Amino acid sequence: MRFLIQRVLKASVTVDEQVIGKIDHGVLLLVGFQAQDETIDLKRPLEKVLGLRIFEDDSGKMNRSLREVDGGLLIVSQFTLYGNCAKGARPSFTDAAPGPLAKTLYEKFITLAETVYIDRIQQGQFGAHMHVELINDGPVTLSLDFS
Repeated sequence: MRFLIQRVLKASVTVDEQVIGKIDHGVLLLVGFQAQDETIDLKRPLEKVLGLRIFEDDSGKMNRSLREVDGGLLIVSQFTLYGNCAKGARPSFTDAAPGPLAKTLYEKFITLAETVYIDRIQQGQFGAHMHVELINDGPVTLSLDFS
């Protein structure tokens, strides 16, 4: 499982010209899965995101978590996080989980997030062509891998 975490002032996801998810101050979380992730404990990665101290305190230091600032969490499936560009000019996505498995893992992750971080979760649409808009705050962008 791979995350790209972006601290945002606001972010939204649009499908077919309809906004399907949006947050103000919070985190845009792009999530990619591998086939090996079928057995991964999804709670640990979620808790990591919710507990990362990436928001500034009154002194301007990154000492506050998403939970502490009561920020929104916009979760978007992103298989291209496993794009391998080592050979040739076209990325290979063989490391990404097959679509049905990735969809199952994404849905489980969303369900868990909604249970743990009630009312603050928004999401993209798995497999859809999405337009993601964001205003990155900082900018703060982090990459995390879980296996």
